[in-house]
Amino acid sequence: MPRSPHETSPVGLAVAPAEDSAEPEDDATLAIPPTLEDGAPVVDDAAESEFLAEARARGEPVSSPAAATEPVEEVDSKALPKLDELVARIPPNVRDVLEDLFRARFVSVKRIPKKALLKAK
Repeated sequence: MPRSPHETSPVGLAVAPAEDSAEPEDDATLAIPPTLEDGAPVVDDAAESEFLAEARARGEPVSSPAAATEPVEEVDSKALPKLDELVARIPPNVRDVLEDLFRARFVSVKRIPKKALLKAK
């Protein structure tokens, strides 16, 4: 039996009328916001700029992280070797295993920055 807006609960508190929601909630309201692997929520640029604007309006100091100045890497000016020369350096049995296991294909030669390489321990 629906309660009237003026009905009181057994302990004497006023009870708010229940909202009639015959329709189930759509998937958009039940969606879980995306998160990173560590559980932190993903923040888009618009949400971040809105948050920073609100913080400035409250008088909070807002600073952006200082841009890290990385040393400029010297580019080796000598030409890269040909792909065929590099593939020829790999023993044939290793190439066969790479092909069987990973369907590996060698397609290009590129120079990568030293910071992308793992440091030796």
